[in-house]
Amino acid sequence: MATKILVLLGSPRRKGNSAILAGQIEKGAKAAKAKVETIYLHGKTISPCKACFTCQKKNSRGCSIRDDMQDLYRKLIDADAWVIASPVYWLNMSAQPKIFMDRCFALPAYRKDPFLGKRIAIAMTYGGEDPFDSGCVNALRTFQDAFGYIEAKIVGMVYGSAMDAGRIRSNRKVMQEAYDLGKKLAMDSEM
Repeated sequence: MATKILVLLGSPRRKGNSAILAGQIEKGAKAAKAKVETIYLHGKTISPCKACFTCQKKNSRGCSIRDDMQDLYRKLIDADAWVIASPVYWLNMSAQPKIFMDRCFALPAYRKDPFLGKRIAIAMTYGGEDPFDSGCVNALRTFQDAFGYIEAKIVGMVYGSAMDAGRIRSNRKVMQEAYDLGKKLAMDSEM
């Protein structure tokens, strides 16, 4: 059975550098026969979590906020693996994946242990020359901490410097790493 991978694009640019990197992961995954669906988070109506804790109550029916996350919850649960792609904005991930991640707090209301065994790939791009002073490392650490806490497995992280739209394509090493990560993400379920 083919691995189901959900790609979540967290940039307001549909064809920005992080989307290009995620596209390389997708190509690698498809080469390994995975089924891939891509969601553009910026085009979705996703409200911030309001900390009402409705999703955490006994016999909860899920998140109290009715927006596009309701459809995403089902897709997240059904997928074997996720790819989260984001540019670095103000020394961390952009707002779109942050709001998305905050709303994942409600996932256990839809299925017990929804993160256990979930495989994750992270794709990041940043405008500076260094992943440390650009803030990329801050974002990567946030993903590591969050997914480690909920017992999901980060299969790999790929990141590179690229300020102007499309510039990441010229970094052949990072593009190859992204393609290889896609193949690994698709095949990891068989290991």
